[in-house]
Amino acid sequence: MPKKYEPISEQVLSAEYEAVYRYALTLCRQEHEAQEITQETFLRAMSTKAGFAGESSLYTWLCAIAKNVYFNRCRKKKREVSLQEWEEPAAVMETEQQLEERDISLAIHQVLHDLSEPYKEVFSLRVFGQLPYREIAGLFGKTESWARVTYHRARKMMEETLRKDGIL
Repeated sequence: MPKKYEPISEQVLSAEYEAVYRYALTLCRQEHEAQEITQETFLRAMSTKAGFAGESSLYTWLCAIAKNVYFNRCRKKKREVSLQEWEEPAAVMETEQQLEERDISLAIHQVLHDLSEPYKEVFSLRVFGQLPYREIAGLFGKTESWARVTYHRARKMMEETLRKDGIL
């Protein structure tokens, strides 16, 4: 049976703008780039034919789009740097620490992407959305204790995976 997609109004999307911007800022750590990622995210969200299926929260869906936009930009920059290195090696080189931080950030987001629900969404809401446990609990219709336990379990699962993969 095909999925039913719900159209989303611009008003509903714009209500999530600030939260998605904060998420994009945690990905790239640059205000200007976070603004561009957020704008491209909303452009894609409004222009996609598939639309929002309602299988997760709107915020989670938008953050998934933002993450994909960010990864695409990183891949594009990496290709551009590779081409420029032949012309201006000193001007384009990044420090080892910057590269390591970017790799760790990418690994964390990949592990988060693989987490099952509700762990993925609770972790995202707490860390990227900066929501208090009380509000997270309200979104799920659960207790504040449930939100705390779920967040800490998600964090523990992510740490274990990152250690197993040799990243931490």
